[in-house]
Amino acid sequence: MNVKMSLGRRAVLASLAAVALSAALPAQAAPTLLNVSYDVAREFYKDYNAAFGKHWKATAGEDLTLNQSHGGSSKQARAVIEGLDADVITMNQALDIDVVADKGLLAADWAKKLPHNAAPTTSVTVLMVRKGNPKGIKDWADLAKPGVSVVIPNPKVTGNGRYTYLAVYGSVLKAGGTPAQARELTQKVFANVPVFDGGGRAATTTFAQRQIGDALATFESEVQSIIEEFGKDFELVYPKSTVLAENPVAVVDKVVDKKGTRKQAEAYLKWLWSDEAQAIAVKHNLRPRNEKLLAQNARLFPKVNTFTVDEVFGGWRKAQAEHFNDGGIYDQISRRTPSAR
Repeated sequence: MNVKMSLGRRAVLASLAAVALSAALPAQAAPTLLNVSYDVAREFYKDYNAAFGKHWKATAGEDLTLNQSHGGSSKQARAVIEGLDADVITMNQALDIDVVADKGLLAADWAKKLPHNAAPTTSVTVLMVRKGNPKGIKDWADLAKPGVSVVIPNPKVTGNGRYTYLAVYGSVLKAGGTPAQARELTQKVFANVPVFDGGGRAATTTFAQRQIGDALATFESEVQSIIEEFGKDFELVYPKSTVLAENPVAVVDKVVDKKGTRKQAEAYLKWLWSDEAQAIAVKHNLRPRNEKLLAQNARLFPKVNTFTVDEVFGGWRKAQAEHFNDGGIYDQISRRTPSAR
Protein backbone atom coordinates (compact mmCIF):
# COMPACT_ATOMS: atom_id res chain seq x y z
CA MET A 1 0.00 0.00 0.00
CA ASN A 2 2.86 2.32 0.83
CA VAL A 3 4.38 1.46 -2.53
CA LYS A 4 1.14 2.38 -4.30
CA MET A 5 0.94 5.69 -2.42
CA SER A 6 4.57 6.42 -3.26
CA LEU A 7 4.00 5.73 -6.96
CA GLY A 8 0.87 7.89 -6.96
CA ARG A 9 2.69 10.74 -5.27
CA ARG A 10 5.52 10.53 -7.77
CA ALA A 11 3.06 10.75 -10.66
CA VAL A 12 1.43 13.86 -9.17
CA LEU A 13 4.78 15.52 -8.56
CA ALA A 14 5.91 14.71 -12.11
CA SER A 15 2.73 16.20 -13.50
CA LEU A 16 3.15 19.37 -11.42
CA ALA A 17 6.76 19.69 -12.54
CA ALA A 18 5.75 19.40 -16.19
CA VAL A 19 3.13 22.13 -15.75
CA ALA A 20 5.64 24.39 -14.00
CA LEU A 21 8.24 23.83 -16.71
CA SER A 22 5.68 24.57 -19.42
CA ALA A 23 4.68 27.80 -17.70
CA ALA A 24 8.31 28.85 -17.36
CA LEU A 25 9.06 28.42 -21.06
CA PRO A 26 8.53 31.54 -23.19
CA ALA A 27 5.73 31.44 -25.74
CA GLN A 28 6.95 30.53 -29.21
CA ALA A 29 7.45 33.69 -31.26
CA ALA A 30 5.32 34.19 -34.34
CA PRO A 31 7.14 33.55 -37.62
CA THR A 32 8.52 36.74 -39.19
CA LEU A 33 8.70 37.63 -42.86
CA LEU A 34 10.70 40.51 -44.29
CA ASN A 35 9.55 41.97 -47.60
CA VAL A 36 12.32 43.99 -49.26
CA SER A 37 10.67 46.25 -51.80
CA TYR A 38 11.04 49.31 -54.00
CA ASP A 39 10.67 52.89 -52.82
CA VAL A 40 7.10 53.85 -53.67
CA ALA A 41 5.38 50.59 -52.72
CA ARG A 42 5.42 51.18 -48.97
CA GLU A 43 1.76 52.22 -48.59
CA PHE A 44 0.47 49.35 -50.70
CA TYR A 45 2.40 46.74 -48.74
CA LYS A 46 1.42 48.32 -45.43
CA ASP A 47 -2.24 47.68 -46.28
CA TYR A 48 -1.51 44.34 -47.91
CA ASN A 49 0.41 43.10 -44.86
CA ALA A 50 -2.50 43.90 -42.56
CA ALA A 51 -4.94 42.05 -44.83
CA PHE A 52 -2.70 39.05 -45.38
CA GLY A 53 -1.98 38.76 -41.66
CA LYS A 54 -5.71 38.43 -40.97
CA HIS A 55 -6.13 35.98 -43.86
CA TRP A 56 -3.24 33.81 -42.64
CA LYS A 57 -4.53 33.75 -39.08
CA ALA A 58 -8.01 32.74 -40.28
CA THR A 59 -6.83 30.04 -42.68
CA ALA A 60 -3.62 28.72 -41.08
CA GLY A 61 -4.36 29.56 -37.44
CA GLU A 62 -0.96 31.19 -37.09
CA ASP A 63 0.10 34.69 -36.12
CA LEU A 64 2.61 36.20 -38.53
CA THR A 65 4.87 39.21 -38.09
CA LEU A 66 5.28 41.06 -41.38
CA ASN A 67 8.07 43.61 -41.80
CA GLN A 68 8.88 45.71 -44.85
CA SER A 69 11.91 47.59 -46.16
CA HIS A 70 11.81 50.17 -48.96
CA GLY A 71 14.31 52.13 -51.02
CA GLY A 72 15.64 52.52 -54.55
CA SER A 73 15.04 49.14 -56.18
CA SER A 74 18.62 48.42 -57.22
CA LYS A 75 19.91 49.50 -53.81
CA GLN A 76 17.44 47.09 -52.22
CA ALA A 77 18.56 44.23 -54.44
CA ARG A 78 22.17 44.95 -53.53
CA ALA A 79 21.28 44.95 -49.82
CA VAL A 80 19.79 41.45 -50.18
CA ILE A 81 22.90 40.24 -51.98
CA GLU A 82 25.03 41.70 -49.19
CA GLY A 83 23.13 39.84 -46.49
CA LEU A 84 19.80 41.50 -45.72
CA ASP A 85 17.59 38.52 -44.80
CA ALA A 86 14.64 39.11 -47.11
CA ASP A 87 12.12 36.28 -47.19
CA VAL A 88 10.58 37.85 -50.29
CA ILE A 89 11.54 40.60 -52.68
CA THR A 90 8.89 42.67 -54.45
CA MET A 91 10.42 44.93 -57.08
CA ASN A 92 9.35 47.12 -59.99
CA GLN A 93 11.63 45.50 -62.54
CA ALA A 94 12.67 41.94 -63.22
CA LEU A 95 16.34 42.87 -63.44
CA ASP A 96 16.61 43.52 -59.72
CA ILE A 97 15.37 40.01 -58.99
CA ASP A 98 17.57 38.51 -61.68
CA VAL A 99 20.71 39.96 -60.09
CA VAL A 100 19.77 38.34 -56.78
CA ALA A 101 19.15 35.05 -58.59
CA ASP A 102 22.55 35.35 -60.26
CA LYS A 103 24.12 35.22 -56.80
CA GLY A 104 22.39 31.90 -56.10
CA LEU A 105 19.97 33.27 -53.50
CA LEU A 106 16.87 32.24 -55.42
CA ALA A 107 15.86 30.10 -58.38
CA ALA A 108 16.85 31.27 -61.86
CA ASP A 109 13.34 30.43 -63.10
CA TRP A 110 11.63 32.52 -60.40
CA ALA A 111 9.42 34.29 -62.96
CA LYS A 112 7.77 31.00 -63.92
CA LYS A 113 6.64 30.18 -60.40
CA LEU A 114 3.66 32.58 -60.38
CA PRO A 115 1.22 33.94 -63.02
CA HIS A 116 2.01 36.86 -65.35
CA ASN A 117 5.76 36.29 -65.08
CA ALA A 118 5.37 36.66 -61.32
CA ALA A 119 4.14 40.27 -61.60
CA PRO A 120 0.77 40.70 -59.81
CA THR A 121 0.40 44.40 -60.68
CA THR A 122 1.55 46.93 -63.27
CA SER A 123 1.74 50.66 -63.71
CA VAL A 124 2.77 53.06 -66.47
CA THR A 125 5.31 55.87 -66.52
CA VAL A 126 3.59 59.25 -66.74
CA LEU A 127 4.31 62.95 -66.22
CA MET A 128 3.11 65.27 -63.51
CA VAL A 129 3.14 68.96 -64.43
CA ARG A 130 2.23 72.09 -62.53
CA LYS A 131 -1.34 73.36 -62.60
CA GLY A 132 -2.27 74.87 -65.93
CA ASN A 133 0.70 73.12 -67.56
CA PRO A 134 2.50 76.45 -68.18
CA LYS A 135 5.23 74.83 -70.32
CA GLY A 136 2.69 73.00 -72.53
CA ILE A 137 4.17 69.57 -71.87
CA LYS A 138 2.23 66.85 -73.71
CA ASP A 139 4.81 64.25 -74.71
CA TRP A 140 8.38 63.13 -74.06
CA ALA A 141 9.79 65.41 -76.75
CA ASP A 142 8.49 68.45 -74.86
CA LEU A 143 10.87 67.63 -72.03
CA ALA A 144 13.81 68.20 -74.37
CA LYS A 145 12.93 71.83 -75.12
CA PRO A 146 15.21 74.61 -73.87
CA GLY A 147 13.97 76.10 -70.61
CA VAL A 148 12.11 72.98 -69.50
CA SER A 149 13.22 71.25 -66.31
CA VAL A 150 12.22 67.65 -65.49
CA VAL A 151 12.79 65.67 -62.30
CA ILE A 152 13.76 62.01 -62.83
CA PRO A 153 15.18 59.55 -60.25
CA ASN A 154 18.69 58.27 -60.95
CA PRO A 155 18.51 55.49 -63.57
CA LYS A 156 21.70 53.92 -62.21
CA VAL A 157 20.05 52.96 -58.91
CA THR A 158 16.26 53.17 -59.34
CA GLY A 159 13.73 51.24 -61.37
CA ASN A 160 11.65 54.40 -61.63
CA GLY A 161 14.54 56.20 -63.33
CA ARG A 162 15.27 53.28 -65.66
CA TYR A 163 11.66 53.05 -66.73
CA THR A 164 11.63 56.77 -67.52
CA TYR A 165 14.80 56.49 -69.57
CA LEU A 166 13.39 53.52 -71.49
CA ALA A 167 10.04 55.28 -71.94
CA VAL A 168 11.75 58.22 -73.63
CA TYR A 169 14.10 56.09 -75.73
CA GLY A 170 11.45 53.51 -76.62
CA SER A 171 8.84 56.08 -77.62
CA VAL A 172 11.06 57.11 -80.53
CA LEU A 173 11.58 53.53 -81.66
CA LYS A 174 7.85 52.75 -81.40
CA ALA A 175 7.11 55.76 -83.60
CA GLY A 176 9.44 54.42 -86.29
CA GLY A 177 12.52 56.42 -85.33
CA THR A 178 16.09 55.17 -85.40
CA PRO A 179 18.28 54.32 -82.41
CA ALA A 180 20.32 57.44 -83.17
CA GLN A 181 17.19 59.59 -82.97
CA ALA A 182 16.14 57.84 -79.76
CA ARG A 183 19.53 58.49 -78.24
CA GLU A 184 19.46 62.15 -79.28
CA LEU A 185 16.07 62.78 -77.67
CA THR A 186 17.00 60.94 -74.51
CA GLN A 187 20.20 62.91 -74.17
CA LYS A 188 18.33 66.20 -74.53
CA VAL A 189 15.74 65.19 -71.96
CA PHE A 190 18.33 64.13 -69.41
CA ALA A 191 20.28 67.35 -70.00
CA ASN A 192 17.21 69.09 -68.55
CA VAL A 193 17.28 67.16 -65.26
CA PRO A 194 18.44 69.45 -62.41
CA VAL A 195 18.87 66.72 -59.78
CA PHE A 196 18.95 62.92 -59.77
CA ASP A 197 17.40 61.58 -56.58
CA GLY A 198 18.07 58.07 -55.27
CA GLY A 199 14.42 56.99 -55.21
CA GLY A 200 10.99 57.80 -56.61
CA ARG A 201 9.71 59.20 -53.33
CA ALA A 202 12.69 61.54 -53.01
CA ALA A 203 12.09 62.76 -56.57
CA THR A 204 8.46 63.50 -55.67
CA THR A 205 9.64 65.59 -52.70
CA THR A 206 12.06 67.49 -54.95
CA PHE A 207 9.28 68.33 -57.40
CA ALA A 208 6.28 68.85 -55.15
CA GLN A 209 7.75 70.16 -51.90
CA ARG A 210 10.96 71.83 -53.00
CA GLN A 211 9.21 73.18 -56.11
CA ILE A 212 12.02 72.15 -58.47
CA GLY A 213 11.21 71.31 -62.08
CA ASP A 214 8.37 71.83 -64.55
CA ALA A 215 7.56 68.13 -64.73
CA LEU A 216 8.07 64.96 -62.71
CA ALA A 217 8.45 61.56 -64.37
CA THR A 218 6.82 58.99 -62.12
CA PHE A 219 4.58 55.95 -61.99
CA GLU A 220 0.85 56.41 -62.52
CA SER A 221 0.39 54.74 -59.12
CA GLU A 222 2.10 57.71 -57.43
CA VAL A 223 -0.18 60.41 -58.81
CA GLN A 224 -2.99 60.23 -56.29
CA SER A 225 -0.66 60.13 -53.30
CA ILE A 226 1.15 63.21 -54.64
CA ILE A 227 -2.15 65.09 -54.88
CA GLU A 228 -3.29 63.92 -51.43
CA GLU A 229 -0.04 64.92 -49.76
CA PHE A 230 0.88 68.09 -51.62
CA GLY A 231 -2.45 69.45 -52.87
CA LYS A 232 -4.08 69.76 -56.26
CA ASP A 233 -1.59 72.13 -57.87
CA PHE A 234 -0.59 69.45 -60.37
CA GLU A 235 -1.94 67.85 -63.53
CA LEU A 236 -1.39 64.41 -65.01
CA VAL A 237 -0.08 64.00 -68.54
CA TYR A 238 -0.12 60.70 -70.41
CA PRO A 239 2.52 60.67 -73.18
CA LYS A 240 1.48 59.36 -76.61
CA SER A 241 3.26 56.11 -75.79
CA THR A 242 4.94 54.93 -72.63
CA VAL A 243 6.49 51.89 -71.02
CA LEU A 244 4.52 49.32 -69.05
CA ALA A 245 6.06 48.95 -65.61
CA GLU A 246 5.62 45.40 -64.30
CA ASN A 247 6.08 44.72 -60.57
CA PRO A 248 7.53 41.21 -60.11
CA VAL A 249 7.88 39.26 -56.87
CA ALA A 250 9.94 36.27 -55.71
CA VAL A 251 10.75 34.13 -52.69
CA VAL A 252 14.39 34.31 -51.57
CA ASP A 253 15.03 30.57 -51.32
CA LYS A 254 18.26 30.71 -49.34
CA VAL A 255 16.66 32.82 -46.63
CA VAL A 256 13.35 30.99 -46.24
CA ASP A 257 15.08 27.62 -46.14
CA LYS A 258 17.43 28.88 -43.45
CA LYS A 259 14.60 30.42 -41.40
CA GLY A 260 11.99 27.73 -42.08
CA THR A 261 9.52 30.24 -43.51
CA ARG A 262 9.02 28.88 -47.02
CA LYS A 263 5.35 27.96 -46.47
CA GLN A 264 4.49 31.44 -45.21
CA ALA A 265 6.56 33.26 -47.84
CA GLU A 266 5.07 31.35 -50.76
CA ALA A 267 1.55 31.94 -49.44
CA TYR A 268 2.33 35.64 -48.95
CA LEU A 269 3.20 36.08 -52.60
CA LYS A 270 0.50 33.80 -54.01
CA TRP A 271 -2.21 35.79 -52.21
CA LEU A 272 -1.22 38.90 -54.19
CA TRP A 273 -3.44 37.51 -56.97
CA SER A 274 -6.47 37.11 -54.69
CA ASP A 275 -9.53 39.31 -55.23
CA GLU A 276 -8.94 41.10 -51.93
CA ALA A 277 -5.30 41.84 -52.67
CA GLN A 278 -6.07 43.01 -56.20
CA ALA A 279 -8.67 45.39 -54.75
CA ILE A 280 -6.01 46.77 -52.39
CA ALA A 281 -3.78 47.32 -55.43
CA VAL A 282 -6.54 49.37 -57.06
CA LYS A 283 -6.89 51.43 -53.88
CA HIS A 284 -3.22 52.33 -54.28
CA ASN A 285 -3.61 53.06 -58.01
CA LEU A 286 -1.72 49.99 -59.14
CA ARG A 287 -3.18 48.36 -62.23
CA PRO A 288 -4.52 44.93 -61.23
CA ARG A 289 -4.11 41.75 -63.25
CA ASN A 290 -7.78 41.01 -62.52
CA GLU A 291 -9.43 42.03 -65.81
CA LYS A 292 -12.83 42.60 -64.21
CA LEU A 293 -11.38 44.98 -61.64
CA LEU A 294 -9.37 46.74 -64.33
CA ALA A 295 -12.51 47.31 -66.43
CA GLN A 296 -14.49 48.50 -63.42
CA ASN A 297 -11.84 51.13 -62.76
CA ALA A 298 -11.35 52.41 -66.28
CA ARG A 299 -11.58 55.99 -65.03
CA LEU A 300 -8.52 55.43 -62.86
CA PHE A 301 -6.69 53.39 -65.46
CA PRO A 302 -7.39 54.78 -68.94
CA LYS A 303 -6.18 52.83 -71.93
CA VAL A 304 -2.80 54.09 -73.07
CA ASN A 305 -0.38 53.03 -75.77
CA THR A 306 2.24 51.02 -73.94
CA PHE A 307 5.23 48.89 -74.83
CA THR A 308 7.17 46.45 -72.70
CA VAL A 309 10.89 46.22 -72.03
CA ASP A 310 10.85 42.74 -73.61
CA GLU A 311 9.13 44.01 -76.74
CA VAL A 312 11.35 47.01 -77.51
CA PHE A 313 14.63 46.30 -75.72
CA GLY A 314 14.86 42.51 -75.77
CA GLY A 315 14.35 42.15 -72.02
CA TRP A 316 15.84 43.67 -68.90
CA ARG A 317 19.18 41.89 -69.10
CA LYS A 318 19.85 43.21 -72.59
CA ALA A 319 18.60 46.68 -71.66
CA GLN A 320 20.87 46.72 -68.62
CA ALA A 321 23.91 45.62 -70.59
CA GLU A 322 23.41 48.11 -73.42
CA HIS A 323 22.08 51.10 -71.53
CA PHE A 324 22.84 51.04 -67.80
CA ASN A 325 26.02 49.07 -67.22
CA ASP A 326 29.16 51.12 -66.66
CA GLY A 327 30.14 52.57 -70.01
CA GLY A 328 26.70 51.93 -71.52
CA ILE A 329 24.58 54.37 -73.47
CA TYR A 330 23.30 56.12 -70.35
CA ASP A 331 26.85 56.79 -69.16
CA GLN A 332 27.82 57.99 -72.63
CA ILE A 333 24.87 60.36 -72.65
CA SER A 334 25.64 61.50 -69.10
CA ARG A 335 29.23 62.42 -69.97
CA ARG A 336 27.83 64.87 -72.47
CA THR A 337 25.05 65.99 -70.13
CA PRO A 338 26.33 68.48 -67.49
CA SER A 339 23.51 67.80 -64.99
CA ALA A 340 23.54 63.99 -65.24
CA ARG A 341 25.92 63.06 -62.47
